[in-house]
Amino acid sequence: MQLRRLGWNQILEDTFHPFREQGLVPARVAREDRGRYLLLDGRCERPAVLAGRLRHEARSRAALPAVGDWVAARAGAAAAATIVAVLPRASAFVHKVAGETTEEQVLAVNVDTVFLVNGLDGEFNPRRIERYLAATWESGAAPVLVLNKADLAGDLVARRAEAEAVAIGVPVVAVSALARTGLDALAPWLEPGRTVALLGSSGAGKSTLVNALLGTERQATGPVRADDSRGRHVTARRELVPLPGGALLLDTPGLRELQLWGDDGGLGGAFPDVAELAAACRFRDCGHADEPGCAVRAASSAARSTRHGSRAGTGSVASCAGSRRAKTRAPGPRRRRSGRRSPARGSTTRRPTGGARTGPDAGRVRPTPSPRRRLPRAGVHEAGSATGIRTPV
Repeated sequence: MQLRRLGWNQILEDTFHPFREQGLVPARVAREDRGRYLLLDGRCERPAVLAGRLRHEARSRAALPAVGDWVAARAGAAAAATIVAVLPRASAFVHKVAGETTEEQVLAVNVDTVFLVNGLDGEFNPRRIERYLAATWESGAAPVLVLNKADLAGDLVARRAEAEAVAIGVPVVAVSALARTGLDALAPWLEPGRTVALLGSSGAGKSTLVNALLGTERQATGPVRADDSRGRHVTARRELVPLPGGALLLDTPGLRELQLWGDDGGLGGAFPDVAELAAACRFRDCGHADEPGCAVRAASSAARSTRHGSRAGTGSVASCAGSRRAKTRAPGPRRRRSGRRSPARGSTTRRPTGGARTGPDAGRVRPTPSPRRRLPRAGVHEAGSATGIRTPV
């Protein structure tokens, strides 16, 4: 296999010239497993380890070689090769690691196209598609939305229209990897020397798609849960797989969560209408919360008013809203609560004139003291306990 079949080009050749003078050879990372690597150099596969200096100077794990990277290696006669340097990346799909740790994780590098694989069963989620699109635009690669399990879609036309509504301008392809149908539609992105990464959640069918494109059962697959169509993490590592036609597939484990990493460029590509509105805000650093002159918030309010106005004259929504307003705004006296009410502190009441009161205070209006609050003393139980005694504080 020649280097060009692995994606080598003239830009990489010019970049590698200083390393070639040092006697190093170019290779591409095909697999990484806990600090040990498998390299493709155009002739064979060879194991490799990191040079101590490269490991020491790396500021984070993102600076270390990842699957898909082009590296400068020192080939050993019998032992493993040594990775001395990592060449600049043309693209990098990164996200925040799962959990509370603020650290980026590299999923795929030097990728031309990203197949965003989404199942058309219970796993289908348009909001997840939006996040994947934002991360793909940020990586520098071109996204293609692959709707897998087309044979399980109840209404394929409706599901495809729903996906196209959130993936504006992105090619959408419906396939069934298990039934081997619709795969020819992926051919334009699987040209010789091109690298395609498969990204998606567990159970979307990425490994099944790899096996379908290879024509052999190379990757392990597993069933999904019947209640929510979620799969287990069968694929445990990232791997660069050459296809018979000359393209390379980068299979990745399913993602438990996708938290975006980087600036707002990817979000602008995924939500162009919001980005266009944000440009019209009064302040360049508008947070779209409570700043004056926010075009995004004004458009959102107008959209809500339009939706509410369209509902005002129809069905039970308007009647329910009207009843709620009537309930809270209705004029007239308030309804009296049932039961005996204690007089407020400081209120005045007139005692009955008939009775035993005589003398100079007869008929005088006196304040009625409010009942004194009684609390249980520490160590003494309420009524219903052994003693039933309560002592005032």
